[in-house]
Amino acid sequence: MENFNNFSSIQIDPSESQSILEKEKPKNPKRFTWVLKLKAQRALCCFSRRNEGSRNNGWLMKFIKASLVVSIACLALEIVAHLNSWDLRLIEPSEIGSFGRRAYEEWMAFRVNYIASSVQMLSKFCIALFMVQSVDRLILCLGCFWIKIKKLKPTVGVDAFGGEDCLDFPMVLVQIPMCNEREIGDSNLFSNDVYTLSNDASLFGKVYAQSIAAACELDWPRERMLIQVLDDSSEESIQYMIKAEVDSWNRKGANIIYRHRFFRTGYKAGNLKSAMTCDYVKDYEFVVIFDADFQPNPDFLVRTMPHFNGNPEVGLVQARWSFINKEENLLTRLQNINLCFHFEVEQQVCGLFLNFFGFNGTAGVWRIKALESSGGWLERTTVEDMDIAVRAHLNGWKFVYLNDVKVLCELPESFEAYKKQQHRWHSGPMQLFRLCFLDILTSQISIWKKANLLFLFFLLRKLILPFYSFTLFCIILPLTMFVPEAELPVWVVCYVPVFMSFLNILPAPQSFPFLIPYLLFENTMSITKFEAMVSGLFRLTSSYEWVVTKKTGRLSETDLVSMADRETKGVSFLLVGLDLIGEQSD
Repeated sequence: MENFNNFSSIQIDPSESQSILEKEKPKNPKRFTWVLKLKAQRALCCFSRRNEGSRNNGWLMKFIKASLVVSIACLALEIVAHLNSWDLRLIEPSEIGSFGRRAYEEWMAFRVNYIASSVQMLSKFCIALFMVQSVDRLILCLGCFWIKIKKLKPTVGVDAFGGEDCLDFPMVLVQIPMCNEREIGDSNLFSNDVYTLSNDASLFGKVYAQSIAAACELDWPRERMLIQVLDDSSEESIQYMIKAEVDSWNRKGANIIYRHRFFRTGYKAGNLKSAMTCDYVKDYEFVVIFDADFQPNPDFLVRTMPHFNGNPEVGLVQARWSFINKEENLLTRLQNINLCFHFEVEQQVCGLFLNFFGFNGTAGVWRIKALESSGGWLERTTVEDMDIAVRAHLNGWKFVYLNDVKVLCELPESFEAYKKQQHRWHSGPMQLFRLCFLDILTSQISIWKKANLLFLFFLLRKLILPFYSFTLFCIILPLTMFVPEAELPVWVVCYVPVFMSFLNILPAPQSFPFLIPYLLFENTMSITKFEAMVSGLFRLTSSYEWVVTKKTGRLSETDLVSMADRETKGVSFLLVGLDLIGEQSD
């Protein structure tokens, strides 16, 4: 305020201001409850996560450290008892004279009467949830086998495309949302947008350039397709590069526009929502969404759009993801196992038999009418794709999943990026469950569809899975080492997990050598998934975090070939130009 002379300031005595506020403060009976809820939420935040910028760990970390100290002390006491042959079953209470023996007796009584019974009850509950989840996975696998045996595929409507009249093709809007997309490789590998196909330079490219090029090369009439590059970048240098790439393709004849928001609210949902408010959107019937690292084949629209013909109730056609860097390191190999099961089994079975699955946020075609009738994009959760899918399903729209239409993309190659991605993927569904619970109960869909949404889609696969995997394998199983009275059956510890992991690896048979690392990795990630589930369920601050997954800009073999062709054409054009100049000078 001291830099502006046109403002005046008034000093108020703190005691007077406090008395004035107390007099004018309205009576609100709900205020006390609201304050209690706020304090409870802050306590949970402090318990689950450490404060950013603070060196002091949260209460969860302190609890883990205290448990570790107690466990080491109990282990030391057990070792001493074993070395001294303290068998309380053979010793009378009157014969126990030393302090160590009395402490060991008290510990044994406490362990048997309190710890063992509690652990046994909790283990039975988690085993029941584990078996329910295993039965669900088994049914999904049987459904996938049935699809393979019977060669079942989604029905295709009358193919009205391919005629000479371009008016036979529907109007399609292609949206590419991006935010601060840049390649992670060495910037010295590229100079003046000329790619050198030698050493490591052949492995990396510009993330935004790859997605824009793939969209512009889609096999669809140019006058019936518009490409929107929805840039939410905060760095001006990246904005200029993306805009230059758009201008370059515009000069080549592509129908493409660049759009940047001044008020970047709502993350990806806000970006898509803002783009749908443009006046020209009303001329289009379908919208296709590709994230910045997705590279569809030119025949993507030719293979997906026919599923809308003759099926006015179809609101979404989803393609499968294919990973360009699935063999880059151990982390990408383990991610590939989970995602192959998700696409090959879960989404294919649910799409064919239930006509519903969670939208993946990209590589999908939406009927704009389905989006509008379902309320459009909302900014209330970090999983806007699942949000619009649930609302569209409640409005009666059907989904089609195409397992044979694959779109190239990238997997996170660093553990930190993967951890943040998984936190968002597991906290967002819990946010959405709290928001959609009453809408599902009061919707007009059948009871079977309501049960599928509530118990299978949300509770079983989004809440129960991270809860029992963390509790059973990260808490109860280690406790049984110190509490032998509460032991777990061998089939729970070994046979069933190995069998379920075997089923998970079936869609990716090349990953069989990584079965043991996959089991250990899933147990490790269960801590992150459980924390994310809790933060989303109780609306903690961390559940609203959105971190863009870093991409490396890796190029596929098709990209390298097309890049080599463009470079060859550029060199040929340059040589022809030099020849013409030489002839004119002669």
